[in-house]
Amino acid sequence: MYCPFCTAEDTKVIDSRLVSEGAQVRRRRECVTCKERFTSYEVAELLMPRVIKHDGNREPFDEQKLRSGFLRALEKRPVAMEDIEAVISQIKHALRVTGEREIDSMMLGELVMDHLKTLDQVAYVRFASVYRSFQDISEFRDEIERLEAEPASSGSD
Repeated sequence: MYCPFCTAEDTKVIDSRLVSEGAQVRRRRECVTCKERFTSYEVAELLMPRVIKHDGNREPFDEQKLRSGFLRALEKRPVAMEDIEAVISQIKHALRVTGEREIDSMMLGELVMDHLKTLDQVAYVRFASVYRSFQDISEFRDEIERLEAEPASSGSD
């Protein structure tokens, strides 16, 4: 690593520690040339897959877009922000571990709906109605009946 003081190319690590719950490594370095010390941080670069939209366009995964979709579905619902952030983290992790460079937007939508179903069923129906383009009240009724027929997924897991 270059020295930020004299721009020499040779620096040595004199101390390394894990920070941010193990997500980063903090390194104390010393320049071999000018003897100045400085701190650097190392983070694993984990790339998110690109999203293939319905029309075939590809776009980068957008965490803010995911978050706003959750917030819109959960508007005025009794769900803590910590729970929403935890679910967003779980979805990002699930996308990374696929190892795929691209994922279909349908897969992402289904992941969101699975998590919404466990967070809040009203929010799930809201999201599903937009995502699946419900055309009339009978589609809402069908979805609610499907939800009621599923075994309870919260509580005694």
